[in-house]
Parts: sequence; C-alpha cells; structure tokens
Amino acid sequence: MKRTLAGWLEFIERQHPGAIALGLERVREVAQRMGLGRPARHVITVGGTNGKGSTVAFVEAIARAQGLRVGAYTSPHLLRYNERVRIDGVDADDAALVAGFEAVEAAREAVTLTYFEYGTLCALWLLQRAELDLAVLEVGMGGRLDAVNLVDADAAIITTVALDHQAWLGDDIESIGFEKAGIARPFKPLVLGDDDPPSSVLRHAYAIGAPAWRIGSDFFAEPLDAGRWRWREVGCSIDLPMPMGGQGTPAQLRNAACAIAALRALGLRLEQGALEQGVAQARVSGRLQCIERDGVEVWIDVAHNPQAAKALADWLRNRPGKRTIAVFSALADKDAAGVVERLAGEVDGWFLAGLRDAGARGTGVDALAERLEGTAAGGGSRHPDVAAALAAALADAHPGDRVLAFGSFHVAADALRCLGQG
Repeated sequence: MKRTLAGWLEFIERQHPGAIALGLERVREVAQRMGLGRPARHVITVGGTNGKGSTVAFVEAIARAQGLRVGAYTSPHLLRYNERVRIDGVDADDAALVAGFEAVEAAREAVTLTYFEYGTLCALWLLQRAELDLAVLEVGMGGRLDAVNLVDADAAIITTVALDHQAWLGDDIESIGFEKAGIARPFKPLVLGDDDPPSSVLRHAYAIGAPAWRIGSDFFAEPLDAGRWRWREVGCSIDLPMPMGGQGTPAQLRNAACAIAALRALGLRLEQGALEQGVAQARVSGRLQCIERDGVEVWIDVAHNPQAAKALADWLRNRPGKRTIAVFSALADKDAAGVVERLAGEVDGWFLAGLRDAGARGTGVDALAERLEGTAAGGGSRHPDVAAALAAALADAHPGDRVLAFGSFHVAADALRCLGQG
C-alpha cells in the first residue's frame, strides 16, 4: 500500500536505533545510488549555533527578489514537515515529499538512515529536480559530519558558535567550532557572524585556503536610526530597512549582514531594490513572533540555549516598562538553568510546562522544575503541557503585560497552535 506523508514520517522515525548518528559514510552511499549531484547552480550552506533559520530566510528572500529561482532546506519544522523544503518560496507538498522518500527507500537497500538523513536525501533529490539558480542548505547539527555536508557549497556561513549539543560536538567552544568549520570548502568563501570566532574555525579556514569574511572586520552591520541600518565593506555601503518586520535586533542585523556577504561572495549581482525588498520581507515563524490577545502581547521565540537566551534578554531590556511573564520548557539535554540565568533579570513570573510529547528528549514538568531548583524559575507554577501553561499565564496577565513563550521549537509550535496560528 502506498504510504501517505504521515505514514512515511512514522516509518523513517523507526528505521535507526538512534535519533542522531553523525557521519557521512552511510548517507553518501545512498546519495551515490540516487545519483545526487549539485542541487543547484550555486549553493550556500548555513551552519552555526543560533540564527541559521533566519540567515537562510534572508539569503532566500534577497535572491528571490533579485529574480533567481531559489530552493531552501531547513530544520526542524515548527508546524508541518513540509516547511523543511521550499522551492521558489513555496513549501513542498505531500506528494513531492512522498516521491522523495520513495526515491530514498528505493536506493537505501540495507543501509540504515536516521530521520534527519532520510529527510536530507529527500530534500536534495527534490531540489536537484527543480532547476534552481541557488540552493540554501541549513546544517542540522555541527557541520563536519552532518548529512548536509555531502554537498560542496560555493560559500558557507557560520552564524555563531556557542555551547550546545555538547554530547555530540564537544564540551568547549574550540571543539564545537572545529565541527562547524567542516562545512567550509577549499578556496571557497567562509562568512563568519562572530566578531571573535573560535581559533579552531580560523585555523581550519587557513589550512584549506578558504577566505574568511568576518563581521566586524571585513563587513559591518551598523544601526542608523529606528528604521534603517547600513551594510558596509571597504568600497561599498548599502542603507537598508530594519529586518524581520522592523525589529532590528543585533542578532537579526548580523544574520542579514551574513546573508548579504555570502551572496556578494558568490559574485551575484544584487540590486539595491532586491536587497531592500529581501531584507524587509524575510520572515521566519517562531522568531520573536508577536500575537496579541485581549491587550496582552504574546511573544513566541525558539531560543533554546544560553546564547540565544542572552539575545532575548537584551531585546527585553531594550523594551522596558512591561510586566513580562515567561512560559518556559526545555528538552532534557538542554542547559535549562543556563537559559533561565540569562533571562532572570527580565522576567517577572515563570510558568513551567512539560514536554512529554517531544519524543525521547522530552521531559515532564516536575523533572524540569528539579533541574531549575535554585534558579529564578525554580519556584514557578507547574503545568503538564504548553497549552496549560500558556492558558494560566494569559489568565494571570493584564492588558499591557507581555507573555514570552520560549525554550524549544516544541514550545513555539504548541504556543502557535494554542493561539490559532497552526
């Protein structure tokens, strides 16, 4: 019987004993049998700890505004698996994804693949058939051993390097940086979104002859006023509207700046109008997304590690005067206490939620509260799931307050559904 997309997703989730298994040997063998080559005439790979999805969105929006045919592969999704593959700005439909999974399965033979590896091969198969000018590929985890690294990119972006996924990538910034630097290719530009990137990244770039384009050294993102900012390099200055609906957070300015740098590094012609349109129109769900309910602002964000939480705290600090209530949860392998520590001074009340439906990495609310003992959130009210926590937070909030739902893609997705956006 022919499987539906839901049937395929259930099937691929059961095919490998581990949810994560880094390494390219198995996935490369299947890719070769599938005849996978370059997914587009130009390829940009985006890695890093935070900001990958937003950076992909900026590259995609600018290139499409320039008139290029663009495909994108991102992960994870928020509400529907179809979000992971976009061609000309449109999510892949069920039939296309089913055909892609069938192609992977026909070539797999005895090779076991993880859920992510199935999805990556399916996405590359679809992108290769779409006759694209540009493919933008988001790395799932790390870089060197991630399935996306099958593809030799014409330019690579590393947005940031911070502590996350230590069980797979290493316990320190230098180790994690080395893994992320693995997406660079010899003599191809590597765009870096950290002012002070790890030495391991710079050493690897130097060793393979990849020219490093560093924000704060080779190109700059400079706020001008409430509505404009400037992208600048030697001999070139471009004034642009604030990104992501005018938020203009430092993180989003960096993401937009890295996207522009990578496109320019490819030698693509970028007109002022395309840059302005792309920067202004790029959107990613669950990144400081605001939905109002009865005079209360509900802000939804996927921030799930201390670096992202610090950026969120900086954003809140620059918008004082509102009582802030947090709806928070975290996967079992995340530094939940570190996240809370970064935000403690900006949050007035905590509503903790369980994530029992998040698979093997999910956790109940009591276990989360135990991990947070001694932090500002440790005494927060406990709720079995995000829906219950959000309902309680909204009941506690008054007009003019803001509710911040964050801590995981699962939190963001559940909050969006509760608010009728799913």
